[in-house]
Amino acid sequence: MGKSKQTRKFAVTKKIISPKDTRIASVAEKAKQKKEEEQKKKEPRQVEQAVSSLFFQHNEKLGPPYYVLVDTNFINFSIRKKLDIVRSMMDCLLAKCIPCITDCVMGELEKLGGKYKIALRLAKDPRFERIPCDCKGCYADDCITQMAKQWRCFIVATCDKELRGRIRKIPGVPCMYVSGYRYTVERMPEAYGAPR
Repeated sequence: MGKSKQTRKFAVTKKIISPKDTRIASVAEKAKQKKEEEQKKKEPRQVEQAVSSLFFQHNEKLGPPYYVLVDTNFINFSIRKKLDIVRSMMDCLLAKCIPCITDCVMGELEKLGGKYKIALRLAKDPRFERIPCDCKGCYADDCITQMAKQWRCFIVATCDKELRGRIRKIPGVPCMYVSGYRYTVERMPEAYGAPR
């Protein structure tokens, strides 16, 4: 018997799993994420209710006497620049101002220790109104932002750039800060005493 002839097989490759196969973990994760995104799109969106006291960007709740939420670093900068807080606020807004301090800011001042003893004594002044807050051991900036968002009848006084950026995102809430040797208010047209 003769030898049987074997023909050569051309273009034969090993079987490889396709990259789109669902057995591969990364593809399965992407498919799962895609499904979740589609479900989120189908769900009704939660839209915050518009505040009734706002007329476009103008807040009608703000009026004399102005309630000013004071931050820790605002008190420290005022002491450093030798500014009387209540009198300087009145010079800036040309109206009666009531500085307010939340429990979180007071706690932050107490934690700072002896170096900021003057700031703590100034914060306990009877002219300052103490506002109780519901947050327990919260970061003071978060507390101030939450209060401003909830009530929208405050002017927020701070020298912290990050907090000022967060306050700018809340419509109708002006921000007061130390500029030079006086106070300035941004986003408030009635502040005639503020430098331009």
